[in-house]
Amino acid sequence: MLTIDNLTTQIDGKTILKGLSLSIKTGEIHAIMGPNGAGKSTLAYTLGGRPGYEPTGGGVTFEGADLLEMAPHERAAAGLFLGFQYPVEIPGISNVQFLREALNSQRKARGEAPLSAADFLRLAREKAALLGMDMDMMKRPVNVGFSGGEKKRAEMVQMGILDPKLAILDETDSGLDIDALKTVGAGINAIMRAPDKAVLLITHYQRLLDYVRPDFVHILADGRIVKSGGPELALELEREGYAEVIAA
Repeated sequence: MLTIDNLTTQIDGKTILKGLSLSIKTGEIHAIMGPNGAGKSTLAYTLGGRPGYEPTGGGVTFEGADLLEMAPHERAAAGLFLGFQYPVEIPGISNVQFLREALNSQRKARGEAPLSAADFLRLAREKAALLGMDMDMMKRPVNVGFSGGEKKRAEMVQMGILDPKLAILDETDSGLDIDALKTVGAGINAIMRAPDKAVLLITHYQRLLDYVRPDFVHILADGRIVKSGGPELALELEREGYAEVIAA
C-alpha cells in the first residue's frame, strides 16, 4: 500500500529525515517510536503534504501512485488520513458541517455522488456512537471548547466518517487519560483493523499499543529507522529506554 524509499525532508533548509525507508502492506498496523526530535512528526507531515516540509530526495508511492506529486486534498481523496497531535479549533463551523463538506468533496474527487443530509446524519450518528460522542457535541464548532480527550475522539469520528485506506496517527495518545485512551484505541481497531486498510501509529509510549496491537514496531532516530521488530520491541523500549535499545 505505502512504500517509502530513502526519503529525505528539509524544514527551513535543515534536513530532518535522512534516508528513511519503510513499507506498509494492507491489513498491517505499524508503530513508529522514537525520542524527541527524531523526525516522527516530520514523517507524518511529509506524507500528509503539509507546507514547509520539503521532500528533497527519495520517493513515496501510495497504491502505486507518486504520493509526493499529489496535493494534500488529492492525497486525502486517494484514501490517506492524517491525525494531528494537536487538532486545531475552527470557530464558526460545526463538526457536522465540516465533515459533510469534507466527505462530499472527497466523494466528488472520486466521481461518487454526494451523500444527502439525511444519509450523512445517519453515518455521523453511527460513527460518533462508536467513539462515545453524542450529536450535541457534533453540532458544536470544530474542537472549540473541547478537552484534549474530546478533540482526539472527534478526530477519530472524522476518521470513521471519511473511511480512509491508510491512517497516519501522530501521537493520538497525547494528553489522553486511561478511559479516553481505551475509547480511542477501540475506535481505531473498529474503524481501521481490516484486510483492506492500514495504520501508521506514531507514539512516544507503549501504552496505546496495549489497545491497538501493532504488527511491527520501528524505532526512528536521527531521521532514520534504526531498528524494527514486533510488539515486544515496544515493551523493551519501555523497560530499557531508547539509548539502550538502539545501542544493543
